[in-house]
Amino acid sequence: MSEIIFRDLVLCEYLPIWVRMKVYTGNRGVDSPDEIWLLQHAPVYTQGQSCSDVPVGHEHIPVVHSDRGGQITYHGPGQLIVYLLIDLRQRKIGIKSMVRLLEQCVIDYLATASIMGERRADAPGVYVGGKKIVALGLRVRRGACYHGLSFNIDMDLSPLSSNEPCGYRDLEVTQLKDLGVRATLEQVQEDLSRRISQELNK
Repeated sequence: MSEIIFRDLVLCEYLPIWVRMKVYTGNRGVDSPDEIWLLQHAPVYTQGQSCSDVPVGHEHIPVVHSDRGGQITYHGPGQLIVYLLIDLRQRKIGIKSMVRLLEQCVIDYLATASIMGERRADAPGVYVGGKKIVALGLRVRRGACYHGLSFNIDMDLSPLSSNEPCGYRDLEVTQLKDLGVRATLEQVQEDLSRRISQELNK
């Protein structure tokens, strides 16, 4: 299996990164390497394809209607973004299996801090005590996926807490800091990226 290229992109605006993901995926050939982009976003709301809800109470934060799956979510500093530009056909993995793989990598990471993470059949992502800590949404094009997951580490949760995801009322959110985990975003990034790489290369 081809080596995965990791790119640490630090803090980025959403729209340029989204465009780069679409261009890369659209131009992929059989020899194009898989890549995983690790970053944080400047404050932004993104809406999944089936979501038309409008965020309230934070009019100064831009809203982008994205082409990923999932609901509306907020991205901001202190949240780890993992974008996966993966050739699913080459790796012989379906989109549902890819989602489960990512969820399990997060659940396994949380277990190292004695935190029980769970998945929900009706809402992709990872939850702790019923509160969402990881949002997940992917898009598949020509057998390859892009977009990925957002992991709340140590951030301002108010833009998330004051808005209800499309179709999921009263869904609360949490983050590692509030669960007593003192790991830095960089430490979580290193651990989680290693786990994902290992699982994809099995």
